[in-house]
Amino acid sequence: MAIKPDGCLHISINQLFDLAKAHLVESIEIQAVEAGGPQWYCVRGSLKKDSAALSTLINNNPNWNQHSFLKKKTASVIPDKFEAVGRLTEARFTQLTDGTFAFPVHEKPSGSFWSSLLSSTVPFIIVLLFVYFMFMRQIRIAGRGAMNFGRSRARLLQEDKKRVTFKDVAGCDEAKEEVQEIIDFLKNPKRFEEIGGRIPKGCLMVGNPGTGKTLLAKAIAGEANVPFFSISGSDFVEMFVGVGASRVRDMFEQAKQNSPCLLFIDEIDAVGRKRGTGLGGGNDEREQTLNALLVEMDGFESRDGIIIVAATNRPDVLDNALLRPGRFDRQIVLDLPDINGRQSILEVHAKKIKLHPTVDLKIVARNTSGYSGADLANLLNEAALLATRRDHKSVELSDLSEARDKISFGRERKKLMDDKDKKLTAFHEAGHAIVQAIVDTTHLMPVHKVTIVPRGRSLGSTMMLPAKDILNYSKTYLLGQICCAMGGRIAEELIFQEPSSGASSDIQNATALARHMVCDWGMSELGPVCFEIKPDYTFIATEVSHANYSEQTAQQIDRQIAKIIQEQYQRAAQILKEHQKELELLASMLQKYETLDGQYVYEIVNTGTLDETPLLQTLQPVAKEVSAFAADDAHPL
Repeated sequence: MAIKPDGCLHISINQLFDLAKAHLVESIEIQAVEAGGPQWYCVRGSLKKDSAALSTLINNNPNWNQHSFLKKKTASVIPDKFEAVGRLTEARFTQLTDGTFAFPVHEKPSGSFWSSLLSSTVPFIIVLLFVYFMFMRQIRIAGRGAMNFGRSRARLLQEDKKRVTFKDVAGCDEAKEEVQEIIDFLKNPKRFEEIGGRIPKGCLMVGNPGTGKTLLAKAIAGEANVPFFSISGSDFVEMFVGVGASRVRDMFEQAKQNSPCLLFIDEIDAVGRKRGTGLGGGNDEREQTLNALLVEMDGFESRDGIIIVAATNRPDVLDNALLRPGRFDRQIVLDLPDINGRQSILEVHAKKIKLHPTVDLKIVARNTSGYSGADLANLLNEAALLATRRDHKSVELSDLSEARDKISFGRERKKLMDDKDKKLTAFHEAGHAIVQAIVDTTHLMPVHKVTIVPRGRSLGSTMMLPAKDILNYSKTYLLGQICCAMGGRIAEELIFQEPSSGASSDIQNATALARHMVCDWGMSELGPVCFEIKPDYTFIATEVSHANYSEQTAQQIDRQIAKIIQEQYQRAAQILKEHQKELELLASMLQKYETLDGQYVYEIVNTGTLDETPLLQTLQPVAKEVSAFAADDAHPL
């Protein structure tokens, strides 16, 4: 028994009969409850205003004694309405309804079967629908619905997004002229058709990573007023067989409905690799996708009005059938930018960066030979981050120089070195710098900076920046590079009478350069003969190398490589012996200041001395570092 929040007294069936026998019930209403089972009823009613009789019943009847909370209440505050739910036998039901007790009885009809069924099943159905809705929503978000596996993943470029135009693309004027013809054809096709011209069906953009292939495709989309679909080569092949070919067909069907249009496939080498007859047996899923792509591009059915633009940095692995005229009629090569192109790229990206008035982008372009467009954008961003850390109001030339060194040679690492390691590194780098300053008579690759501060994975570095874009390498230049690589090891042997493992990368680079001279460039006594090893693509994703020369020739090649390296080794040793005084001076200055600009290296080589006044004005001598053991003693655990 309890009092409900609505003020109704909830009692049992026995307590109901106690109230009826005490003549405390004024009226009742009976309704069958089918959900409870047979002979299950709900009895609602009201009590008479007889406080004395009600108090006597509550205090003396054993059915009410257990409800002590009612005894604490006066009869006047007990609710006058009650409700009893329970089982009524036929005898008790008759006793309530035949007039045995002097109060009116109203029988309320019970709910129908359908209403009871709905009331019991509707909540369950709602829960099931909610679970089903959440499950289907996850499937749609993942894009893995069973009916969508064969659908194309090509995305239509939205017009409300920020457009990229040719003004945002710099450093590739020839490539822009090539794609401009495609845009002109889409805008005015009759101009080409009047003289019988046919626009290329496909355009393949080839270039090193970061040269702007995808950016140029975005510019085409921004300039052309036609639908532009974009898709990646990796979006075709999935885990199920036949999905790639189905997506290719659906992609071209979608493009045909929006003709004329542009279709851009990024990283097409993911699906357009050369077909083979090795382990895959010509039945690889990727080959089926490629076959479908070949048919759709130039098959039995005409695909007029659909221009395909693709990008790759591996044109050597593409299938020959994909590159033939009629599919990709035109190949646009995006090479690394020259000095004018780098300056144009820097000017485009510098619009978003606050530069100091003294910064000359032409100087920055001259000092970033070999940088791609992505590298130049990263250079300005790194310089901006560095200027922010230094609390500069704008990006200064020193920030750009430090950012360039970080990208080219790695970030400085404040690694603790003792005096012995620092001295060894100083002589090693001084050997490189002295040899390079002497053998580089044309100043094609001058010394830019020498440091014994660890950068990247090296303990020190001799930084050299080309004075101009190097398009061809002469034999003199290559021999000088090998000689410079030997300078570090020879300096160690000259001062410490034994070499160290620090010259491992120098030896690897020198050997690789000498092998190129002998095998690829014909710069040896073997003559102008190419001894390259051609890869065989018989097996899928496996390159089996076959040498096209005999074992005797291979021995001659090894002897020529060793001869070149030994000659340059002796040459570098002779240079450092003649300039040992300059070597020791440069090494001592490196131990004192850690980093020296190239101008001080040339001053030491040319004069044999170094005026430290400019250094003292710009640099501070490095404080002597405490060894690791001393640090441990000073801070015991």
